[in-house]
Amino acid sequence: MRERPPAPTGLGRRNRRLSDQETRDRMLRAAIDMINRTGLTVSLDQIRFEDVIRDADVSRSTAYRHWPYKDLFFSDLVKELARSASPAIISDEISLIKQVLSEHLDWLETPQLRHSLILELIRRLALLDFQSILASPEWRTYLALHATFSGLSKGELRDHVQAALAHAEAGHVALVARAWHQIAGLFGFRLRPELATSFETLATLLSATMRGLVITALSTPEVATHLTVASPFGAAGKDPWSLPAIGMASIAMAFLEPDPTAEWDDQRLAEIHRTLDAWAAPDR
Repeated sequence: MRERPPAPTGLGRRNRRLSDQETRDRMLRAAIDMINRTGLTVSLDQIRFEDVIRDADVSRSTAYRHWPYKDLFFSDLVKELARSASPAIISDEISLIKQVLSEHLDWLETPQLRHSLILELIRRLALLDFQSILASPEWRTYLALHATFSGLSKGELRDHVQAALAHAEAGHVALVARAWHQIAGLFGFRLRPELATSFETLATLLSATMRGLVITALSTPEVATHLTVASPFGAAGKDPWSLPAIGMASIAMAFLEPDPTAEWDDQRLAEIHRTLDAWAAPDR
């Protein structure tokens, strides 16, 4: 039988009584902020209900009225974490793409140079994404949440968390697939027809590989620092390649090939810049 927490005492923190929805939003946001600062453990033992009440700046009476038992709050918290999982890395990626393009505008002139350009984009973007994910508390929470989910007993909570995680994962894969579809099209590449596959499949493999490297790097730091000076996959010259870059490029090059129907002129170059500016817009 669950032990009911002590009856709330003392004055509320606010003169205005918060609505149940405001209380719920404040409490869940405060708990998620705590987790993002400290990391998620499978048991959530590091999160104290009283600390959440304090950080959320809500009254104890309101909090306990909404969640009479602490485990009810943690149930809602895990579901909320699943819904808000898998943060994106957009603005830095767009800035890097623009930087690479500005450095190698002449690489748009021939199919071989465009092949080198997309490899250079992968080489640098993969390392950026890897380092951002590895350093991100939100991403670590997302990875730990899968372990939390696997430890849940079968039942309604586990089903809700699984559905929320599946939804978050589908949204992330769709975002990655859309980005690769646009990048491939911009730089004159297409999916290899003989694979009879989709950008969603490419995105799934890329995401899974990156996630595996991040998890490995948590216990094996050299994964994050290892560099090989090489010119893989027909790159233009020898450059330092990280393990994430080699992994991403090997998958991407297995899926992509130059599009023989792509036409290259000043209009195409202007289209590339317009698209990148649109990606960088604040509403993305």
